[in-house]
Amino acid sequence: MKLSKAVLTGMAGLMSLALAACGGGSNGGSGGGGSQTVFKLAFNQTEEHPQYKAAVSFGEKLEEATDGRYSVRVYPNEQLGTQSDVVQNLSNGTVEMMYIGGPVMEGFNSDFIVYNLPYIFAGYDAQQQIFNDEELNKDLFTSIEGSKNITVLTALYAGVRNVYNSKHAVVTPSDLQGLKIRVQQSDSQVSMIESMGAIASPMGQGDVYSALQTGVLDGAENNETVYHQLKHDEVAKFYSFTKHLMIPDYLLISTKALEGMDDADREAFVGLVPELREEANTGFLEFAKESRAASESGGAQFNEDVDVDAFKALVQPMVESAVSANDVRKALYDAVQAANAAHPA
Repeated sequence: MKLSKAVLTGMAGLMSLALAACGGGSNGGSGGGGSQTVFKLAFNQTEEHPQYKAAVSFGEKLEEATDGRYSVRVYPNEQLGTQSDVVQNLSNGTVEMMYIGGPVMEGFNSDFIVYNLPYIFAGYDAQQQIFNDEELNKDLFTSIEGSKNITVLTALYAGVRNVYNSKHAVVTPSDLQGLKIRVQQSDSQVSMIESMGAIASPMGQGDVYSALQTGVLDGAENNETVYHQLKHDEVAKFYSFTKHLMIPDYLLISTKALEGMDDADREAFVGLVPELREEANTGFLEFAKESRAASESGGAQFNEDVDVDAFKALVQPMVESAVSANDVRKALYDAVQAANAAHPA
């Protein structure tokens, strides 16, 4: 799989810069020195997640490719904080890398909203066509380097998100009425779940289990892997396939950290990113099946009898309003529609 031109373009202006000190294990050594720079990579899921495993593998390959000058240490389970907190640390350079959910990126450039809209992608193949389109994403993925010191390395498949709760199966929008549903911390996600009929409760991932357990929340919305791995299936037994989102995760790096690598090490780093993406994406597809089976064995009930068209109709005004805001969004949306036509559900 090719690395997106967004990354390659973002790298083009960096190739003449010298190595700067960065990372938890760095002694500030250059490419020819004996010290090692260890990039901290923050993650809000468990060690069983394919993205965690892909990042660990990436670090091992990077260490080999740079003769030990660079490596990556992955911190799962929100050890370094919530995504909203960590992205600020990434911006100021105290954390070098992170995985982040697409909606959080809207706080830095609102045009990221297009890929976070409900029912935007027809399926996996359509989404992959979009994120393989180097020219399409070039400007978006490099848009916050100057303002926030953040480079988007790649976009990853993060499954299909569905609603689950502790009360009952969700078949129609009326079944969501009055339910307090956790969403990610972005305006688009709040608007979406409210349009679908629920009460939006934005919060960090680490607080969701206890909120479900105590009744502060009635439910949440996420893919099968999060539902099982974070044990939400213990306290919210009804999982319904509303199929309302296929938002990507992004792999980010501090632009300063990336600029600090010498030419050869940066080339090695960038060259390994497509392998990470392929491993994470492929692993995710299988992981979702395994997670559903594990949740079912624990007593969770999966409901596929959902009036998806009814939910889609409720959020369509939100989609139309978001994509009509400017020409950038219109272009991204038109590209998605073309990909959907080429890869219908």
